[in-house]
Amino acid sequence: MLENCQKHHMVLGLTALTLVTILVLIIESRYAAEGSFARRRGERFVIENNSTCWKHETYTVVQECHPCSEFDIVSRSLGVCIHTHYKEVLRCKSGEIVTKSCDRVALIEQRNFIKFEAIAFVIAVLSYLVSYARDRVLSRRNYMRIERQLNREQ
Repeated sequence: MLENCQKHHMVLGLTALTLVTILVLIIESRYAAEGSFARRRGERFVIENNSTCWKHETYTVVQECHPCSEFDIVSRSLGVCIHTHYKEVLRCKSGEIVTKSCDRVALIEQRNFIKFEAIAFVIAVLSYLVSYARDRVLSRRNYMRIERQLNREQ
């Protein structure tokens, strides 16, 4: 099918796909930014009842954002695990230790993205190999047809 397309049609199609991709990325980034901003502004997550000192004081991160255990999620023993299923442990300047809810772990997001990229690359290579093999078969058939026509004329 692509061999029947003219060059300007293929360039037009590629340009349209590029513009649609850019549009989707812009829309997605706006929705993602609005969602995280609303969360930060309203702080709708449940905080442990012991303190919210991390809002007023400087703090150090004791444990980075990590997934809650299944027990914490099911038993609802930690209020911070109910909404996002991720928690972060902080130590305020006053020495108080606070557990707060946080968004997904960046490492998990990065790992998922790398998996997606690897799968997309493998699919692209397989698609290339299949189309290359198909092109070779069609070229061979065309060559054989031309050869038969030339043999008939002689």
